[in-house]
Amino acid sequence: MKRIVSVSLGSSTRDHRAVVNLLGEEFDISREGVDGKLDVALAKIAELDGKVDAIGLGGIDVYLYAGSKRYALRDGLRLLQAAKVTPVVDGSGLKNTLERAAVRFMQDELKLDLRGKKVLMVSALDRFGMAQALVDAGADVLFGDFIFALDKDIAVRDLRTFEEMAEKYLPDACKLPFQFFYPTGKKQEKPPQPKYPEYYAEADIIAGDFHFMRQFMPDRLDGKIVLTNTVTEANVDELRARGVKLLITTTPDFAGRSFGTNVVEAALLALLGKRWEDVTAADYERVLHELHLKPRVVPLNA
Repeated sequence: MKRIVSVSLGSSTRDHRAVVNLLGEEFDISREGVDGKLDVALAKIAELDGKVDAIGLGGIDVYLYAGSKRYALRDGLRLLQAAKVTPVVDGSGLKNTLERAAVRFMQDELKLDLRGKKVLMVSALDRFGMAQALVDAGADVLFGDFIFALDKDIAVRDLRTFEEMAEKYLPDACKLPFQFFYPTGKKQEKPPQPKYPEYYAEADIIAGDFHFMRQFMPDRLDGKIVLTNTVTEANVDELRARGVKLLITTTPDFAGRSFGTNVVEAALLALLGKRWEDVTAADYERVLHELHLKPRVVPLNA
């Protein structure tokens, strides 16, 4: 049995474990939160190194993307380098394939016409493949990175403009502690503090990282479609209570909940038997096709 562990800077209350069969192999998959403590995460990764088949990094990114440029976060690199034997991934490699496929799934399988639909993309830097796929599908996308990560009311609606701004600001932003612009640990358990409600209100679809979208989420999201990543059953209930019409998670349901892309990428890496730096988008696409993995679709309100 292969063992996959996601070490997450998120809250330990979101921990989950599942045993799944992937292409005839049994996988023991678990998520272990360290409540925002970077030193604990570093120690945990060092402890797991050489004892598990792959490690995922949750609640943090190593690499952010804008166009053809890749930017490395200082804290993410520290975590990546804490393991010397076991491969460590942050999900960014898989996002470029899996999350583009999720947008195609919305069009082809769910028959959603995305042309002209207003999309609030709460963070495009950590999900650039999804953002680009939505733009390519004809959606009217608002890139909310500066609004929700830096708390600056800068509404960017053009992909090229977004890439230029990212190139200007990211080199310095990547040197900051990750907790400066992303909710980790106990912050993930706090009730949403509604802010920038006009951007939520105008959107037909709210897309991107769940914690980014939740931290400023208004009380009502009636009739909205949410396209996101990891959610617990409590999160699903919360979205239902706020009036969300349809929930789509880019990763499938494993034993009652969707794991993060870092977990799925770690499992695929173990299946491929390659080093992370040697894996190509074509490798991921081939395995995803063989696994028949599809997004999780949860109707919430009529």
